[in-house]
Amino acid sequence: MTPDSRRREDSALARLALRFTDWAEKWFPDAFVFVAIAVVIVAGAALLNGAPVQAVTKSFGDGFWSLIPFTMQMVFVTIGGYVVATSAPVQALIERMALVPKTGRGAIGYVALATMLSSLLSWGLSLIFGGLLARALARRTDLRMDYRAAGAAAYLGLGATWAMGLSSSAAQLQANPKSLPPGLLQITGVIPFSETIFLWQSMLITVILVVISAVIAIASAPGPDTAVTAQDLGVDVTKEEQTVEPPKQPGEWLEHAPILTVLIGLLAAGWLIQEFSRQDWMIAISSLNTYNFLFLMTGFVLHWRPKRFLVALGKAVPATAGILIQFPFYAAIAAILTGAKNAAGHSLSDVIAHAFVALNTQGSFPLAMGVYSALLGFFIPSGGGKWLLEAPYVMQAANELKVHLGWAVQVYNAAEALPNLINPFFMLPLLGILGLKARDIVGFSFLQLIVHLPLVLFLLWALAFTLTYHPPVIP
Repeated sequence: MTPDSRRREDSALARLALRFTDWAEKWFPDAFVFVAIAVVIVAGAALLNGAPVQAVTKSFGDGFWSLIPFTMQMVFVTIGGYVVATSAPVQALIERMALVPKTGRGAIGYVALATMLSSLLSWGLSLIFGGLLARALARRTDLRMDYRAAGAAAYLGLGATWAMGLSSSAAQLQANPKSLPPGLLQITGVIPFSETIFLWQSMLITVILVVISAVIAIASAPGPDTAVTAQDLGVDVTKEEQTVEPPKQPGEWLEHAPILTVLIGLLAAGWLIQEFSRQDWMIAISSLNTYNFLFLMTGFVLHWRPKRFLVALGKAVPATAGILIQFPFYAAIAAILTGAKNAAGHSLSDVIAHAFVALNTQGSFPLAMGVYSALLGFFIPSGGGKWLLEAPYVMQAANELKVHLGWAVQVYNAAEALPNLINPFFMLPLLGILGLKARDIVGFSFLQLIVHLPLVLFLLWALAFTLTYHPPVIP
């Protein structure tokens, strides 16, 4: 059976999604182009709002480097997840986990659950972990599993739940006053995790998404007669062993000896014990520095020998290029939005916020913000960067309409993840592991989007009525 004939056996919805992805891959430019366009549009809008040219250019330059700490923190979220997922103990765990499912459809639901749950710890870990688990399952000769559906299931962490977990860029940013741009801090204040990802309303949405997504993944998976395996697709899923050459010179001995790993691991453990004993664990883990330190040191210890850790680190760094170049531009956009003011003292953020207020009530705001964030997320696929663009005006509007500020962050988080299901930007690291193209998996993830979109927007709107507004806490 040829690949084209197999595609004709897919559902009409999947075929539509495959055609959509073919179009997107042909016509959509790199994500950086969207960032550059956003800078030009925001700068032009600020000028039309009456801001002087000098104010716009000054805001652009002053803001460009204002988020270097946060940029590096996001880079290390990616690196930390990668080095943990590719360590030998985790690889061994994945191999054992791959023995559990008994059927191809069950294996796909298994990947979906594992990926979504791991995304609540780290979106970086989720991508790599999910891809390696799907490959391990594809190696089983007794299991006829549709490799495309398994790939889509491995992406559900990024498409459904990551922003509701500990590595949520928006929630992390709002919980860390030193990471917030000054203009945004004055609008939102500090919002701890207890008011965002650990709200019972937020956890309820997360549970619903995990269950519904897993059910859809299983129900939409082709059966054994129509499943397209990795072998059918010509993908080599042979296990890749990380080979490190033994030391050739005396000076290389320490690179291969675990003594440094043990000593540094003890130092790291000592610091972490102090951090978690002197304050509530929720406060401790809400610090991006503590969060990244935990993952990075865990990865270092799991790799055991410094050389193996460095090899994994070298493989992780290329995946961070988009973050490194795009986040300074997002910071500049946020600075123009809040800093470039007209003669009346109004910034572009003020104008947009007033429009949000004029067009919405307290009850309709979560729904409107959710739709807006989801649409914008397709063009700017970066949770943290897009939050810096949106937050100045949507949070100002939330204050004026007396909407719970933590819930506004969660509205953003839940809605922002939706376009990831069909946007190929964050698929790239996973696709590299799987040996697939975006068009191979988006037919299944598009089906998830069809269900998620109305469900998530309804829950965000309905649960908003259970929360009460509190003024921002500005340190």
